[in-house]
Parts: sequence; structure tokens; C-alpha cells
Amino acid sequence: MHIFLHYVSGFLTALILVSAILIIVYNHLKRKHLKKNKVIGYLDLIPDLTQQQRKQAQSIRKVFLPKVAGIRKCLHIQRSKLAEALFMEPCNELEIQSISKKIIRLQTELEHEVVEHILEEKELLSPSQKRNFYTIIVDQFSAGGLGIHDIKGK
Repeated sequence: MHIFLHYVSGFLTALILVSAILIIVYNHLKRKHLKKNKVIGYLDLIPDLTQQQRKQAQSIRKVFLPKVAGIRKCLHIQRSKLAEALFMEPCNELEIQSISKKIIRLQTELEHEVVEHILEEKELLSPSQKRNFYTIIVDQFSAGGLGIHDIKGK
């Protein structure tokens, strides 16, 4: 009986060790796959894009992404200014209103750029891909905001 327990405990130890190694390898490969297939835009959510469509999407993004990054940076700066202005003593309501108007203008500009980008990307797609794209856009927008292209809090 003692020998049997020795073999069973050895087997269980080996099983736990192999399981731990498999979990580590699985998590590593999963992270590597996610980094490689990182979603940058809505078209990344359409699995059946051709290589040509992917190249065209990348070309569109080379213009779009820096443009919206600049808008987001300006929004971040203006929101920081607004936070400071809100707690200045004495409170300068004209400055707060001015900063708020800048933020609204930048948000409108961001939304306009995203809409134009979606229209541009839509032209790359086949009819069935457009139906899929429509579903993706509705899902992304249903939570409010601009989906993947929206500004998230930090």
C-alpha cells in the first residue's frame, strides 16, 4: 500500500507540474497572438478581408490615426486645463466656458474624422463585408461614443 501511495503522489506531482507548464505556455502563446492580431480599427474585426483590402486599410490609417491622435492629445490638454480652471480661486466662469467650448469643438472634430474614416473604409468592402461592417459599427456605437476610436478615461 505504501508503494502504491508513493507512485500515486509521484504521478499527481508530475501531473500538476505538466499542467502548470501547459498553462504557462498557453498564456504566453495567447498573449503573443493577441499582440500580433491587435485590433486597431473596425476593419480588423472583419475576418475575411483580402490582403489587398488590408493594405488599403493600412494606407488609410497612416493618415487617419495620426490625425485623431493629435485631436485626442488636444482634448486631454483642454480637459486638464478645465479641471484646473474649475478649482481655481476665484473661479473664472468665462475661462471655464471658453475651455468647454474648445472641448466640444474638438469632440465634434474627432467624431467627424471617425465618420469620414468609416465612410472611406466602407468603400473597400464587398456587399457581404459591408453587412458585417454595419453590424460591427452598430455594436461599437451601441455603448455610446465612437467605439474603438473613442477616448477612454485613464
